[in-house]
Amino acid sequence: MKVTVIIEKASDGRCSCFAEEEFDGFGLAGYGDTVAEAKLDLEICRLEMQQLESEKGNTIPEMDFVYKYDITSFFNCFPYLNVSKVAERAGINAAQMRLYTCGAAHPGQKQYEKLRNAVASIVEELSAATF
Repeated sequence: MKVTVIIEKASDGRCSCFAEEEFDGFGLAGYGDTVAEAKLDLEICRLEMQQLESEKGNTIPEMDFVYKYDITSFFNCFPYLNVSKVAERAGINAAQMRLYTCGAAHPGQKQYEKLRNAVASIVEELSAATF
């Protein structure tokens, strides 16, 4: 079962992740100081829910997480991406992009689409490349 997990950086600097889908009788969420810690906490939550539901005689399907990031969390999770170069590829001012990545400003829908398209083109190029 594919489960979309939303990853966000809160105003206090901590990260949270939660399942977009609703489940009968439980929710899935994780928190941490980093994206990696929040993902680990989410996995622990999933395992605990499996155990609790198993004790009730219920089963939880296997889950494949698909992650959906806010801009700040995305660039924190993938620090090897050059923010200025991604901004250039997306047609966004590099200084404005840095404000998005640190959480000082939030892009509108049009800017999000530009970024999604730029990242999708990077993914496409990388998936066609080999050594």
